[in-house]
Amino acid sequence: MNSPRTTLYRDTHNGKVLGVCAGIADYTGIDVLWVRIGLIISFFTPMSGFTVPGYIIAGFLLKKKPQNLYVDKAEQQYWQGVRQSPKRTAREIRARFRDIDRRLAEVESYYVSSNPRLSAEIERLR
Repeated sequence: MNSPRTTLYRDTHNGKVLGVCAGIADYTGIDVLWVRIGLIISFFTPMSGFTVPGYIIAGFLLKKKPQNLYVDKAEQQYWQGVRQSPKRTAREIRARFRDIDRRLAEVESYYVSSNPRLSAEIERLR
């Protein structure tokens, strides 16, 4: 089952014709200008006979991008990273959790260890 955030959509809001290039740009994280330039360049390749029909077919088969798919720009970049490299994203998340766990252990050891100054302050507050 795919998450709605890892699905390729047509982005009609930012698109010019059917929103296919804008959707591909959103999906990959590449600037839409470069995707459009790639489409134009594909007209001059030996496979140019498939460019227009492929674009039109993609325009009709892809679903329209939901309006509130991302909360903010940071979430959009996160999901683009997930789509580009899920393993790297998982490694980054594990590294963040290890760092949080390490910092939590430092805080815990500070408060659990015998700290006479801290104990005196606590007793004075009672």
